[in-house]
Amino acid sequence: MKLQEYQAKEIFAAYGIPIQKGTVIDRPEKIDEVALTYPVVLKAQVLVGGRGKAGGIKLAAQPAEARQKAAQILGMSIKGEVVRRLLVAEAAEIGAEYYLAFTVDRAARRLVVIGSAAGGIDIEDVARTTPEKIVKVHIDPFTGFYPYHTREIGRTLGFKGKHLLQFAAIAHSLSRICTEMDAELAEINPLAIVKTTAAGDGSLLAVDAKLIIDDNAIYRHDGLPRNEELTELEVAARSQDLSYVELDGDVAIIGNGAGLVMSTLDMISHFGGRPANFLDVGGGATTENMTQAMSIVLRKKGVRSLFINIFGGITRCDDIARAIAAQPPPVPMVVRLTGTNEEEGRAILKQAAIHAHIDPEAAAQEVVRLMGKA
Repeated sequence: MKLQEYQAKEIFAAYGIPIQKGTVIDRPEKIDEVALTYPVVLKAQVLVGGRGKAGGIKLAAQPAEARQKAAQILGMSIKGEVVRRLLVAEAAEIGAEYYLAFTVDRAARRLVVIGSAAGGIDIEDVARTTPEKIVKVHIDPFTGFYPYHTREIGRTLGFKGKHLLQFAAIAHSLSRICTEMDAELAEINPLAIVKTTAAGDGSLLAVDAKLIIDDNAIYRHDGLPRNEELTELEVAARSQDLSYVELDGDVAIIGNGAGLVMSTLDMISHFGGRPANFLDVGGGATTENMTQAMSIVLRKKGVRSLFINIFGGITRCDDIARAIAAQPPPVPMVVRLTGTNEEEGRAILKQAAIHAHIDPEAAAQEVVRLMGKA
């Protein structure tokens, strides 16, 4: 579950991490209600990267300019996501920029803290071109992460004096967020030293914030905002314990098991089709599950055909067939059905004048042919 920047910053602030003063608006005229000191920065609130390069981050020196630039950003599309909200924050004069993040290293089976004195840019580029600028420290799950770890990392990044103490406090707070919120990623980029006077540097400030929470742990955290990554249909599927993902094609796909569903997507694409979505009914799917699955995938606008690919193990083919036969879809459908109770399932479909394929590739070609794609 990805949080918007302003949502992540609210959590960061609750843990004592310094952030800019700001507010969120959804219409340009609301700039007049913003009680901030100018200049301000306007930042598109979308769950994709590259906002700055796409024109989704702009500075404004006074309210009239802020209204104009807010109107430019609101409603624009950044990598397919429409900007519906802006974070308006007091601009900071930034000196040095750093990178700090806590994330899960699945290969090492533990958390890792990543720091760099080359913040403000894509950390992937830094890792590829100048890996010596990145500090990585794995956290022992038995001993934990302590203040002396933060100071060691801070010294390696070049912090001294008050900045070292500030970095240590921020790093420790970020580690708490990661563990207490069950986060897969808690990131500050850039963590900046803000210039307060011409004579010297001021304090550290989290200029940006990213927080991704493990979906499997969401039930443990009351008060989390709505997951804005999910579409209306994805939310409906989750409420039925079904795994559903929307795509941009016109062939709806239902399968059982992640591997089978992924291979089905590949087959449809290979034969010239474009998947509109896919839904994994999982192992042990019932007639009711299948009925719900068909209803969800067919509600996606633009769906012109349905491909059902079932390899019955725990899932019984006759249960799947009953759902299909009871409510045939209003679009062309192709079914591949093999496995447990296969003969019973085929008999049920035959009575409903529905043919069940055995070969998945032949079935995939057929559904694409029906749409005139092959």
